[in-house]
Amino acid sequence: MHLGKMGMGGCLHQYTDIDEAQQAQIEAILPADTLQEFRSTYLETAKQLRKIQQKEGDQAPPDIQQLDFEFVLFASAVIDYDYIMSLIADSTQKKPARQKMTKAQVISLLSANANLMDEQEDLTDYITGLDWNSGQDVETLRKGYEAFVQEKNEKELAALAHKHGLPTADLKAFIETIMNRMIFDGEKLTDLLAPLELGWKQRRVKELALMEDLVPQLKKIAQGRDISGLAAYE
Repeated sequence: MHLGKMGMGGCLHQYTDIDEAQQAQIEAILPADTLQEFRSTYLETAKQLRKIQQKEGDQAPPDIQQLDFEFVLFASAVIDYDYIMSLIADSTQKKPARQKMTKAQVISLLSANANLMDEQEDLTDYITGLDWNSGQDVETLRKGYEAFVQEKNEKELAALAHKHGLPTADLKAFIETIMNRMIFDGEKLTDLLAPLELGWKQRRVKELALMEDLVPQLKKIAQGRDISGLAAYE
């Protein structure tokens, strides 16, 4: 299968009225696979620069502060979560409903579209670990992905707790309290660190170090929802 015709060709048809001759001209000038590589590179670079913007704010270099990322230009209404799961299901069947795609092709398609940008890393890791000849259906794949993400989050949480000398159960309870109310409470953070018996200066250093690691995790769990009070640590 030619990945460009499924991934990029579909996007061209979605946004423009072009006939086959015009599409052939476009393909000759800029092959779809090359265009997809350009899109992937743009999105990866944009994500890195956006992370600098969000983390450093006014301290970021002026040219990075001024960047305005147009991710919508790299999105497709076709390539959403349901589409990707169906695509994997079809491609892992012994007799696929549509022409079979490889893991690398599905991952490349993901990386070139902004729709699933926040889930791209998890989806890529999940796809990489799949048995591509397993013949799993969509429902099995969905449940497998949910379990994969939960297990990955648990491991990341345990590693984070160990790094900062905190019991995993306490850190998990702290995060759950935040997510249940969608409010970050500084007093709860003080309570979390109280067993470490630190002086106020040491505690402040520990708070900042912990929150530097924790903010990305909280934002990932929030999936775009706003957590009140968290901005002070971003």
